[in-house]
Amino acid sequence: MSFDLQGFPADSEALATLAARGLAYRLVDTSDAAATSKWVEADFRGFHHSRPRQIDLDFDFGLLAERRVHGVYDPTIAEPAVPVATVSSWPTGLSVPGGRSVDAWAVSSVTVSPTHRRRGIARALMLAELQNARSAGAALAMLTATEATIYGRFGYAPAARAATVYVDRRRAHWIGADVPGRVQFVDAAAIREIAPAIARRAVARTPGEIDRWPALLDRVLGLHDPESDRSRSRRVARYDDERGQPQGFAVFHVTREPNAPGVAEFDFLAAATDDAERALWRFLVEQDYVSGTRGLLRSVDEPLPWLLDDPRAITVTDVVDHLWLRVIDPIAALSARRYSSPGRLVVEVDDPVGIAAGRFELVVDDGGRAEVAAIESRDAAASVKGARGIRLGVRELGAIYLGGVRPSVLARAGRIEESAPRSIDLAERMFASTRAPHLSIWF
Repeated sequence: MSFDLQGFPADSEALATLAARGLAYRLVDTSDAAATSKWVEADFRGFHHSRPRQIDLDFDFGLLAERRVHGVYDPTIAEPAVPVATVSSWPTGLSVPGGRSVDAWAVSSVTVSPTHRRRGIARALMLAELQNARSAGAALAMLTATEATIYGRFGYAPAARAATVYVDRRRAHWIGADVPGRVQFVDAAAIREIAPAIARRAVARTPGEIDRWPALLDRVLGLHDPESDRSRSRRVARYDDERGQPQGFAVFHVTREPNAPGVAEFDFLAAATDDAERALWRFLVEQDYVSGTRGLLRSVDEPLPWLLDDPRAITVTDVVDHLWLRVIDPIAALSARRYSSPGRLVVEVDDPVGIAAGRFELVVDDGGRAEVAAIESRDAAASVKGARGIRLGVRELGAIYLGGVRPSVLARAGRIEESAPRSIDLAERMFASTRAPHLSIWF
């Protein structure tokens, strides 16, 4: 999605709403180092990070130059140049079932100072981001949530879960098939050039993953601050196939007390093939002088239990809603993905904000390809009378979109209704995904 991030003004409703409370809602000029530094300071404070060093500021200057950045300012406080609320956003691709991608609007860095709670700031920011997404032509907006009770009121719903996976080294006996390639240690700087291509292929394999931006890879590989203890503790392992072509890599570190076995921990594994995924998992769980291996933000549907002799060597904890989706354009969103069953389904969407509300006819052919049209006229409505259909809110549509939440579950909860018998059954078959949706990063 090609888009000028500075090409449209700040949302007029947010401007007016916050101005009535004595606050200023501003689009931050990221070429202004002083203003951007103050914004980063507020962002770090909002997430309880240490005050940014110059190396952190320099890194974020490059990152934020590719994003649309807003702040809310209070001219009456002791430091009026530091915003009391922050948000950043940008257009990016979201992987959907069928190995395809849809244009989405990523929302991040949402903070409100505890000194300015309950003034309608978060609401103004989030509603403005929905309008930004519309202006950008995005089919969906998305975010990763630190709290689960905030974003539903704006139409977001959890669409992909993540978990922490721990493997007990003493019980980890590998029984998976051997792979024809090999794993080897590589220098972080050396893999940086090919990392984006591997990451793109890995992202395309799994619904719910989003495009990796350059600064993310620099941070993951420890290249943004190479002399820090965190960066120096990281190791990079790359999998090459039998032809010597790189097909995946993982970044990990070992935490331990002196003279005691540690824990190998990783939060980034990019595998462009199943062989790469299996080989990197085996490498990580067969580390010496560790009590176990811990993977963060892993899929809830890992193949790992079927690769070890003792599946109880694996402990899955911290299963959380991770990726939240908000449908902006139902026609664009529903048209983008592939479906697991052919069929004709009328989808009636309720949206309190009014952005995605309407009735839509979803027609899927035998190849899983969809055609979607709005049902607006009486004649069109009459043509689908008696057709199978579902009625649901925009939150529920976001939840089922990637296949991570089954329509039948939401129907049992009273969150989806069917307009004709067996409509839920049809929706269940159509929206199913052969691969569980998963997002393996924060943004």
